[in-house]
Amino acid sequence: MQKPVNKNASKEAAELLHYLEKTAGHGIITGQHTQTNPMEEIAYIREVTGKAPKLRGFELLAYSPNINEKDAGEACLTEVYENRDTLKTAMKWAKESDGILTFSFHWFSPLGGRDKSFYTEHTDFDPEKVLKEGTPEREAFYHDMAVIAGYLKEFCDAGIPILWRPFHESDGTWFWWGSKGPEVAKELYLLMYDYYVNEWHLDNLLWVWNCRLPEGYPGDAYVDVVSVDIYLPDFKYLNTDHAKKYSMAEDYPEIAKAALAEMVRQTGEPVFDERGMMKRGVIVRHLLLPGCLADGKRVVKYLHETYGNRIYMSLMSQYTPLESLDAVKYPELNRKVPEYAYEKLVDYAISLGVMQAFIQEGDTAKESFIPPFTLEGV
Repeated sequence: MQKPVNKNASKEAAELLHYLEKTAGHGIITGQHTQTNPMEEIAYIREVTGKAPKLRGFELLAYSPNINEKDAGEACLTEVYENRDTLKTAMKWAKESDGILTFSFHWFSPLGGRDKSFYTEHTDFDPEKVLKEGTPEREAFYHDMAVIAGYLKEFCDAGIPILWRPFHESDGTWFWWGSKGPEVAKELYLLMYDYYVNEWHLDNLLWVWNCRLPEGYPGDAYVDVVSVDIYLPDFKYLNTDHAKKYSMAEDYPEIAKAALAEMVRQTGEPVFDERGMMKRGVIVRHLLLPGCLADGKRVVKYLHETYGNRIYMSLMSQYTPLESLDAVKYPELNRKVPEYAYEKLVDYAISLGVMQAFIQEGDTAKESFIPPFTLEGV
């Protein structure tokens, strides 16, 4: 049985790690990250399924001690405002359920910076200087760590274990902690580990590392769980009329383009392990709808010309009209996608030179291919 890397880990932390180990390879734990306190995502999942995910991710960005509100845009201030009191929500939820908590921290620059200063482009903070004794950067780094440790201590005292994922995506340079490379981010992680384990005795933390590069790995003695970032977005339409009619979001194409661009920027090109399992990257799904072959081709062309081999596509044919569909309002959707239409979409992708795509064979347009969304066993 795997034991926590912290030899003084709490009973609750050890039990959680054992649960994760026992589940690995045998089941999937449903989870949802909540960036803001309103948690619209959880409300939506509960509305659709009648249940809530067992694992819930909370974000600590609003607890950063050095938020420069005088030099911040509206989007930044809104995100900070909506993120406030998330730890109160997390504490309440943890006490009232048997769910699993995971915390991430978009850490606003400890020294200087503007707007969303966890982004490298918005701060001059040099993480490499944190590694040198006596620097202002090191002092600010430890000051912020102490502030956050105070909040985490409340969960420790309450016996609530946390999957703690600091310095995420450190294989990229978009966050300040990764701006000088994964080796520096690794050293920051080790400083935090030592401080939180040996000084603050936060024995409720399970330590999660999120970097795909070997040179950034802190070592098995300091990591309980290794995580990867994979985005699996849908790209439904480029036709604004379809977006307005079927999703009541005429601006969907432009929003989807911007969101996808950010995903690819963060993950870079797809990376697979020796088993062929994706470790990092973006897989863009497109579900062909009845009568929408022309728009499907436009989507495929846009994705290929914009991203080439930096993404994988998943071209899906299993659209299945359900009894709940308003067949009077949407008669064109009250049928399956003809086999020839899907074949034309696949042939078109091949003609463009698309090499990285998942396609489907056989009849998948059945209700048996639709998940029951019962969350049974979770």
